[in-house]
Amino acid sequence: MGWEAVVAMGSVSRRIFPLSLLLFLLFDLLLNTVGGEAAKVPAIYVFGDSTADVGNNNYLPGNSPRANFPHNGIDFPFSRPTGRFSNGYNGVDFLAMHMGFRRSPPPFLSLTNKTKHQIMRGLKGVNFASGGSGIALESMGSTISMTKQIQNFAMIKSNITARIGTKTADYLLSRSIFLISTGGNDIFAYYSQINSPNNTGEELFVTTLVSKYGDHVKELYTLGARKFGVVDVPLIGCCPYPRSLNTTGGCIDMMNELALGFNNAVRALMQNLSWTLKGMKYSIGSSYALVLSVMKNPEALGYKEVKTACCGAGKFNARTGCTPNATYCSDRHHYLFWDMLHPTHRTSKLAGLAIYYGSQKFATPINFKQLVEDKV
Repeated sequence: MGWEAVVAMGSVSRRIFPLSLLLFLLFDLLLNTVGGEAAKVPAIYVFGDSTADVGNNNYLPGNSPRANFPHNGIDFPFSRPTGRFSNGYNGVDFLAMHMGFRRSPPPFLSLTNKTKHQIMRGLKGVNFASGGSGIALESMGSTISMTKQIQNFAMIKSNITARIGTKTADYLLSRSIFLISTGGNDIFAYYSQINSPNNTGEELFVTTLVSKYGDHVKELYTLGARKFGVVDVPLIGCCPYPRSLNTTGGCIDMMNELALGFNNAVRALMQNLSWTLKGMKYSIGSSYALVLSVMKNPEALGYKEVKTACCGAGKFNARTGCTPNATYCSDRHHYLFWDMLHPTHRTSKLAGLAIYYGSQKFATPINFKQLVEDKV
């Protein structure tokens, strides 16, 4: 039985069963019959940038970053480009699979025709992420900012509440997972704008960015979120594109330092918020630690190439994106990076495993599995 049938049953049966019994039956069905499979949480709501986008940018006008063309998706079912910046699935897909879902929930902009069916699909989750967006990049008209993503979630919540009632919606959201994967684009933007780097300026940038991040988390909490799964910023200075800008071909250390400083500050932020926001639980998955581990010992993890992108052109295959005219490697499972900035399907799969089941090296203070199983 799907969500639509469950809610229909609730609306018909309210006159027959005591409310407490009806809610018990409803919640049991909500938690255990998602898409015909045993989902471990009622829903997943995803916010962030291209590391989490599953097709929202396909619907945007103008020059928004897109991946809805070959060779993207070459290892996705039916070799279909979906808007994921990957040769297959991305990290959010694998995390969703570990939670019992088929893959990431659908992009928000695919549900904008507010039919009953599509509104009810929002009960299983929605992906609001937009490639090119950031924590504080509010002025970029070609992407969906975090502020707008949260406003879109508020609209979805309003629609769901209108269908199933406030108490049921609040209960559902409190048990759902809110995934956030963002921050890299803010660091890229800052790095590209500075002329003379200094520690004071970098510290102010990180402080301001993390404060804005906290505002987003608190807004989601106000809207009903209680379980937060955060994916930190990876070792972005070692992606193929930054390497291509470095005359030595090495990593850009400043970008990695900014990422590490931001990640550490986010850990402190989430810990403080969990002390002040009643019922809040969180896990921070470290893509930074995962990429660092692969780069330190690639052979042991089955990698042969950790510097050059699989798909692209120019130095490190990173001076152009993965376009239909670009070349791409045949042994993609041996590559860390798919394109100039994004991981391969295999790397995302490895990250999903490490973040969901791994030790505190890859997820802290608990892993995503423990977050999913924690009773709020």
